Amino acid sequence: MPCLYITTNLNLDGVNTDLVFSQATTAVSKIIGKPEKFVMVILKSSVPISFEGNKEAAAYGEIVSMGGINKEVKRNLIATIGKILHSNLSIPTTRFFLKVFDTTAFPTNSKI
Repeated sequence: MPCLYITTNLNLDGVNTDLVFSQATTAVSKIIGKPEKFVMVILKSSVPISFEGNKEAAAYGEIVSMGGINKEVKRNLIATIGKILHSNLSIPTTRFFLKVFDTTAFPTNSKI
């Protein structure tokens, strides 16, 4: 189940964020190759963020997935989610940072 968590310094009270949720869900589903019903999107606003020494509109995101992440997928996720935030919330793509994490990329040493 991929989970996309986006944090922004924008105040989104009263802003219709439905397009952000629907476009992000569809994009993650298509790019990673998982059904939309398994994609979780979390959007948190009004978080103090300073980027480049100022507090202009910015966003930080994390995506965690069980498989489906490679170099090309990572680049596509960063570009696509950045465009979604720019077109819907006017956050410049240069002020968006995405951390991508694949839980299957590391071996587990279970003693069970």
